[in-house]
Amino acid sequence: MALTRATRRLLIVMLALIGLLLGISAVGSALGLFSRNTGLEVEVDKATRRSITQVVTASGSVQPEVEVTISPDVSGEIVELPVKEGDRVVRGQLLARIRPDFYEAQVQQAEAGVAQARAVMKQREADLIRSEAEYKRQQMLFERNAISASDFDAARSQYEVAKSALEAARHAVASAEAQLREAREQLAKTVIYAPMSGIISKLNVELGERVVGTSQMAGTEMMRIARLEQMEIEVDVNENDVVNISIGDTAAVHIDAYPERTFRGLVTQIANSARIANQGTQEQVTNFPVKVRILGSVALPTTTAASGPVVSEEVPTTTELLPPLRPGMSGTVDIYTKTVFDVVAVPIQAVTVRDFNRVRPEGQTAPADTAQNPSVLKEDLRKVVFLVENGKAKMVEVQTGIADDTHIEITAGLAGGETVIIGPYRAVSQTLRPGMPVRIRPPERTPRLMATVQ
Repeated sequence: MALTRATRRLLIVMLALIGLLLGISAVGSALGLFSRNTGLEVEVDKATRRSITQVVTASGSVQPEVEVTISPDVSGEIVELPVKEGDRVVRGQLLARIRPDFYEAQVQQAEAGVAQARAVMKQREADLIRSEAEYKRQQMLFERNAISASDFDAARSQYEVAKSALEAARHAVASAEAQLREAREQLAKTVIYAPMSGIISKLNVELGERVVGTSQMAGTEMMRIARLEQMEIEVDVNENDVVNISIGDTAAVHIDAYPERTFRGLVTQIANSARIANQGTQEQVTNFPVKVRILGSVALPTTTAASGPVVSEEVPTTTELLPPLRPGMSGTVDIYTKTVFDVVAVPIQAVTVRDFNRVRPEGQTAPADTAQNPSVLKEDLRKVVFLVENGKAKMVEVQTGIADDTHIEITAGLAGGETVIIGPYRAVSQTLRPGMPVRIRPPERTPRLMATVQ
């Protein structure tokens, strides 16, 4: 008996629905949606024993450890400039000469002032001798009652005035001599010598240019002398990290101009005062300058082991010669603040916090007043990790130590070998509770889905 058109259409629709249901069932089974285990799907890892090195990373620029700015003490025109940028100079070498005409004239004027003051002093000495003789003569006559008391008093007064005039003349000579010394010093400062040996790292002036002396204002920066064989990098370290750094900590220095090389470093100076950017705004950043001496070039170990990546030791001591480093080059520094060996560690994302006044590990009960009125108590936040035991989440309070980029040290709470929950992030940070059913996500799930998306 032939099927009617309506019956055939109905069969086609039913077959299509059956195929769709089978497809949904297959996909759901593959994703675990229809599994008998209805617990929260989580990602896990093992608590292992490993070495951890705490690293503080910061960026900055290369500069010489010793660099002297040369500015003139006197103003004038540069009439001699025998050096150029990049020249190596030794201590005491002539760097520049400023036109001395004006300062020579000042010296001559001061010399004339000294001569005049000395001549006046000689005249005052002669006046004193004459006044003293007259005073003694008048004294003898007064003792014989040959002159009146007023005449004797006048002679004595004239003698005292002569002594005071001589004393003033002597001070005038001293003042004139001081002005002469100052004029000679100003003249000597027209010739500028190198205060140390090094390289002219920066030259800001040209022959014939006029410069301003530091005795008048800030002065003109003529040049800089640096010891380029002793270089350092100054980096800005955040206030939260600078407390972990100490003088003498080793570091790995990465210079942008030499991407294939890593340099050894040593922390030599930590600033006591901060550099504050965008002060008073929401974007305020507080950093502390830290200076790291660049010692040499090394190749850091990058080996791996079957148990996972091996944390590199602090920078090894084998060094090579430094390549040319120029002031101003950019770089990044990894400062190794502390290293611990063979400690229990878990991935950083496994550690979270819970309020123990609201959530407590299995077997522990909250205080009675908390159950009656939870809002009366303050938060009791503690660090915890969640383990997987018998298909359920177990909350364990832990104490932590230092951390590197991937793992954090567990100083108390775990013995090693436990299966800890590391994801998803929302589950670890908020959702998980003690005793909650969980199921471990198959390790091949994520790569397969990623391949599907691609």
